[in-house]
Amino acid sequence: MLRLVLPKGSLERATLDLFAAADLAVSRASDVDYRGSIDDPRVDEVRILRPQEIPRYVAEGLFDLGITGRDWIEETGAEVTSLGTLNYSKASANPIRVVLAVAEESPVLAVGDLPAGARVSTEYPELTRRVLEKHGVHADIRLSYGATEAKVPDIADAVVEITETGRALAAAGLRIVDTLLVSHTELIANPAAAADDARRHAMGQLLTLLQGALEARGKVLLKLNVSDSQLGGVISVLPALKAPTVSELSGGGGFAVETVVEKRDVNVLIPALKDRGATDIIELPLSKIVH
Repeated sequence: MLRLVLPKGSLERATLDLFAAADLAVSRASDVDYRGSIDDPRVDEVRILRPQEIPRYVAEGLFDLGITGRDWIEETGAEVTSLGTLNYSKASANPIRVVLAVAEESPVLAVGDLPAGARVSTEYPELTRRVLEKHGVHADIRLSYGATEAKVPDIADAVVEITETGRALAAAGLRIVDTLLVSHTELIANPAAAADDARRHAMGQLLTLLQGALEARGKVLLKLNVSDSQLGGVISVLPALKAPTVSELSGGGGFAVETVVEKRDVNVLIPALKDRGATDIIELPLSKIVH
């Protein structure tokens, strides 16, 4: 039913891991194969291509559905339907930022401080041009094919580059002046395909699985038993997505309690629960949380 295109490159491994966690594992003949398949009746075809190209291919109807970053949607100006954000990037759950950076010793403190004709190197020439012109800056914008941060100050006066933490830019002796765009990973659709009821329903189901897998990351299910008299003390230290589920044990005399918690907290939480009278504590991994 759906023709799907996934990003190759920096997002490739994180995307394939997410699809596997969502029970939508992509099968390929090899790690360098550009074609794949998903054992799911909703997906007819899978291609793996550069994220820069994906918005245009989806807009043109070559694919019904794709994953790319908001940065490339804005750069290409492609007319696509965004079905929702997917909170992951190359190395974290954080969005990337498209930033303007200059040499540490540069007098430029704001976008508008760039002089006319300033050499700006970037992989995002159209996005950069629009933002700079909005600030009244008419720069010499040069397309970069990589190693952008290495071009200041000899080849460029400034760069527009992506970053998650800013550490790589700082290591290159650059200072971030401003953030031009905060870019999340998005599931996008061809507008005509999204207007088709059957295909839109299938798209929504895939999005539910992907977002559910992301929501479950770093979380576990805790189950425990506690007596009537000690229930209040247990509840007082027990976090939950909404509220813990509390059920009376068969025959009375106590309660079964379960809740979802952050994995990083259980080393402190489990002993605290035991100190307050919890027994039979079980920690279970989670694969999906669907709200």
